[in-house]
Formats: sequence, structure tokens, C-alpha cells
Amino acid sequence: MYSTLLLLHSWTRWLVLIFGLIAFLRALSGWLGRKPYSGADNGMGASFVGSMHLQLLLGLILYFVSPYGAKAFETAGGAVMKDPTGRFFAVEHLAMMLVAVICAQVGRSTSKKALDAVLKHKRAAIWFGVALLIVLLMIPWGIWNPARPLFRF
Repeated sequence: MYSTLLLLHSWTRWLVLIFGLIAFLRALSGWLGRKPYSGADNGMGASFVGSMHLQLLLGLILYFVSPYGAKAFETAGGAVMKDPTGRFFAVEHLAMMLVAVICAQVGRSTSKKALDAVLKHKRAAIWFGVALLIVLLMIPWGIWNPARPLFRF
């Protein structure tokens, strides 16, 4: 089960990144270009947030069946905090990705409630941009956090 979840979680990140980048660029273009808010803008925002929610669900399940999650629960005295890789997956990755999902959801909710099209784009661009930045920083690329394969098979 662990390897299947890890595979799904690894591949779903690419959906999050693709939908997030498209949603952000559409929102930024709409904001700066003072364009009307279209059904495609709404759909891409929904796709981004939906993929984020799916990724969160997979990640939370993975957290409870992975060796890093188990290590975080079994160690007394915060031993996981002394291991950079364990700390990243047990605390930092989880916490910041949860913040990213919240930011994406706030962007979607506040943009839907705005009455002006440019304000819809502005809110979506800001919140989606913050969410996407956090996601990019917290994916384990191996630059400032533990390295993981870009594509799992």
C-alpha cells in the first residue's frame, strides 16, 4: 500500500504544478490585462484547488503508512527533529503543504465572491501565486530539502 500511495502522490504533484501554473498565469493575465472572468478561469481555479485537495488526501494517508510518519509517532523526546530528512517529511513538508492548500482554497473562495472581474483575477493571482510558491519550495527536489525522484515508476 505504501509504494502505491507514494507513486500516486508523486505523480499527482505534476497535476498540481500544471494546474497551478495555468491557473496562476490566467489570473495574472486577467488581472493585468483587465480581462473578464471567464468559465475557463473558474474551471482552471477549480482544477488547481481540486488537485491540491486530492494531493493533500493522498499525502495524509501516506503520512500514516510511511516510515517517516511512523518514526514521528514512535520517537520520544523529539528525536525526529534531530534528523533533517525525518523532520522535513514528518513536520515541514506536511505543515507547509497544508498552508499551501489553505492559500489555494482562500484564493478560489475569495475570487468567486468578488463582484468585479479584475478583482476576481487579482485575488486568484495573489493567493494561487502564494500557494504555488509554497508548493515549489516544499517539493523534495534535493536542492534545500531531501532529494526524491522526479518520476516514480
